[in-house]
Amino acid sequence: ARERAQQELAAGPASAAEPLDFGFAQPAAGDSPAGADPASRAATEPGFLIRTDGAARGNPGPASAGAVLLRLDRPDARDPLARPDATISTYLGIQTNNVAEYTGVVRAVALAAELGAHRVELLLDSNLIVEQLHGRGRVKDAKLRPVWAEALRTLGGFRRGWAAARVPRALSSQAGALANAAIDRVAAGGPADVVTRPS
Repeated sequence: ARERAQQELAAGPASAAEPLDFGFAQPAAGDSPAGADPASRAATEPGFLIRTDGAARGNPGPASAGAVLLRLDRPDARDPLARPDATISTYLGIQTNNVAEYTGVVRAVALAAELGAHRVELLLDSNLIVEQLHGRGRVKDAKLRPVWAEALRTLGGFRRGWAAARVPRALSSQAGALANAAIDRVAAGGPADVVTRPS
């Protein structure tokens, strides 16, 4: 299943239109000494591959967001079943599904920034969010404008930039599980937010 998921990602519908390098862009002239080792650059300029998902049981209804973050310099960063370096599982109260999806992105990129990332690459199952982040779709829903603007503000702060592409929902299964766990956890009397960070 893991090998098949990786093959689907490589051939995903966004791969041609939204190429991702799953690493670091080549530095501009003068950014690093000639012949600098790419591995050493990655060690000092961390980045994360991010998968997010949102859930709403009813639309609107009890809603939540989940995210997984993996360091871009990991050889298994593209593996949708790889053990994450950081995770988010958060309950959002009564929201629409689109708000939940966007909030997952906002929380994930904020966590990446907190962890010192210089670049993030987003793999999302929401084509709406991918298109709007790239400026190819209008944000018509007033409820989405604040989270859309917050996501872009944070993304604009990554020195090595950012990328976003749509992937099949099956490749966001870990994030989806974290989102659904938040709703179940709160219903059972547990905490609204559970965030794990690198040890």
